[in-house]
Amino acid sequence: MSYIIEMLHIVKTFPGIRANDDVTLQVEEGSIHALLGENGAGKSTLMSILFGLYQPDSGVIKVRGKEVKITDPNAANDLGIGMVHQHFKLVHNFTVAENIVLGLEPRRGPLIDIASAEKRVAEISKRYGLEVDPKAKIEDITVGMQQRVEILKMLYRNADILIFDEPTAVLTPQEINELMEIMRRLTAEGKTVLLITHKLKEIKAVADVCTVLRRGRLVGTVPVKDATEEKLAEMMVGRAVSFSVNKKPAIPGEVLLEIQDLKVKNSKGVLGVKGVSLKVRRGEILGLCGIDGNGQTELVYALTGLAPVEGGKILLDGKDITHLPVKDRLEAGLGHIPEDRHRHGLVLDFRLDENMVVHNFQKRPFSKFGVLDYGSIRSNAERLIKEFDVRSGEGPATPSRSLSGGNQQKAIVAREIDRSPEVLIVAQPTRGLDVGAIEYIHQRIVEERDKGKAILLVSLELDEILDLSDRIAVIFNGEIVAEVDAAKTNENELGLYMAGSVKKAV
Repeated sequence: MSYIIEMLHIVKTFPGIRANDDVTLQVEEGSIHALLGENGAGKSTLMSILFGLYQPDSGVIKVRGKEVKITDPNAANDLGIGMVHQHFKLVHNFTVAENIVLGLEPRRGPLIDIASAEKRVAEISKRYGLEVDPKAKIEDITVGMQQRVEILKMLYRNADILIFDEPTAVLTPQEINELMEIMRRLTAEGKTVLLITHKLKEIKAVADVCTVLRRGRLVGTVPVKDATEEKLAEMMVGRAVSFSVNKKPAIPGEVLLEIQDLKVKNSKGVLGVKGVSLKVRRGEILGLCGIDGNGQTELVYALTGLAPVEGGKILLDGKDITHLPVKDRLEAGLGHIPEDRHRHGLVLDFRLDENMVVHNFQKRPFSKFGVLDYGSIRSNAERLIKEFDVRSGEGPATPSRSLSGGNQQKAIVAREIDRSPEVLIVAQPTRGLDVGAIEYIHQRIVEERDKGKAILLVSLELDEILDLSDRIAVIFNGEIVAEVDAAKTNENELGLYMAGSVKKAV
């Protein structure tokens, strides 16, 4: 059998960790080949080697049967290899066409011929059903459209081996379905797709073959049609994984978080939240669901002090916190797992142990008389790293920037849940996490509920909303259009509310 890509006995070591330990990957031309593994299993490292971002310590790479040295991404591009990274590489104040041709600008004499670039981008976009406006600015289009721009960048450079690194981590369910269809069209055109993902449903829906890594080592390669989700999960984490959340019925107490007629402007200066009123009680999880861009982000920002409030009130255990700064809200008993881990979750240039105490470093035992006690800070990090299985090459001293996205997320969740605030705002808590980590995080969120905490869960994952929530509120166009009992609803009903097709009196 001939393979378009062969990575044979690849070894790659970073300080304190062997990311790839004698890994062999063989990919057939025209297939969708999934790469599955836990956070920190070595998937992204292996694909970064194929794309020329890292050099292997040992091993051989063959492309179309010929041994090659891929010294940098330009060499990868010359071999027809392109990559869409988990965190997009786009210039936000450039247009779609300007981003796509960056570095390969067509010229007419000394000037850049942007008109011909726009024409070529429009042709490629139409051919692959990507439907992107070449003249639109990146800052004005959705995340799903930005991802299409990244795909167009590869196609513009004539890539026929396309690597997708966690491509659905920031997409809505509708955008995920559209991306799956795009992948099928690409392979129908003769392209080969390498898909790095944690999501078993997506592998079952679109992949032909799946290679599983665990802690840097190859577990096995299987045809997807012959493998169940349960089998793939067990290969990934090394044990049976429960796909359902084990929780008792909630016993709600008094209201701890009350939102009264809240109005919040979005980034465009118009109301993104239009008179939202909600109550979250002690000992319950209220799930908030909606299609991305319908006001969830603005609501969370207002609750946590990251955005000003135009009208209405926020009460935390009866205390008005509407205009309090972030630090005072945290002191009052509010916790926040943010949806954007880089922007609001971590100081990327701080060490892992420093990020673990970023909210309370000024308190004992982490400081005494204004001097940081690094022994206590390190001990705290060691405990949380072990408890939440944060994979870090240098332990507490690891620079947060160098962690994988999933391990960055686990570090944030560990810090916030360990604080055990009275009210916890949880936004996209399992984005980028593998099934084993999701199972554990869900268990810990339910434990917080059972301690009598009030939890507002904001998620684009309907499975997560249905599994964790006791009550569910649906937001559409900045307004709450339904409140339902989680045990008495389903994805279809929620989908109708989310699309604005039906409205229920609340």
